[in-house]
Amino acid sequence: MPTISQLPFDLAAAVAHLSNCDPCIARLVQEVIPFDPNIDHTQSPYESLLESIAYQSISGKAAATIYARIKALSANGGPPTPQEMLRLKTKALRKAGLSGAKILAMKDLAQKTIDGIVPTHEEALKLSDDELVERLISVRGIGAWTVEMFLIFRLGRPDVLPIHDLGVQKGWSVAYGKKHMPRPAELLAFGERWRPYRTVASWYMWRAFEKAGYATTNKIRPPKLKRKRTKPKAATRNSPNAKRVRHKRTRKKSAPKKRPEKPRTS
Repeated sequence: MPTISQLPFDLAAAVAHLSNCDPCIARLVQEVIPFDPNIDHTQSPYESLLESIAYQSISGKAAATIYARIKALSANGGPPTPQEMLRLKTKALRKAGLSGAKILAMKDLAQKTIDGIVPTHEEALKLSDDELVERLISVRGIGAWTVEMFLIFRLGRPDVLPIHDLGVQKGWSVAYGKKHMPRPAELLAFGERWRPYRTVASWYMWRAFEKAGYATTNKIRPPKLKRKRTKPKAATRNSPNAKRVRHKRTRKKSAPKKRPEKPRTS
């Protein structure tokens, strides 16, 4: 378990709070490995996000190989500085294994770091989660999920809930015995009980997913679609009901039959 000095919150208090408010998490605390985000305190936000871009949408092994090649392009063998990244030729980065989209994303990250939009670590510590999300999603190729992972695994923020993360969604389904994954809005509402330690709760959803194994998690169905209430359809011109209505409207009342006049008698 990480020491208190490594995290910006009291982990023992977080686990106690979650165990008291949620029996399911109390059980998971006893069954799986404890919360440990393994924060790399040497990485700047720029370096952390640069690595995240390299790892997007490919296997960890392939990403590690590509990222090692990218670091080999810098002067000191570490991640290229923002200035170095802007100077690197597209051809060299493509040869390292990066796609065109990732090259554009890394160069945009470098430029926005120089411009001060991507904060330094000291600046990031003073910004709220929402402020960091707003700044960082302005970088090409970086979405809310990437920023959430940065908040959890680089800054150690205590109250982050990645509602679109497949592992968290399926872990929730396993932990609470559901056949379907939750909709993001449903997971967000459910997670209110975990505040202010939704990061730690998310960790246990990930561990529940891992513990169950793919044979189980592959059977979990997609979220149930929310049924929309439909208004009864108005009768169309050619529908039988419409014809009856038109018939009723257009049918004229027949004139009353006149009674035959009685012959006058004198």
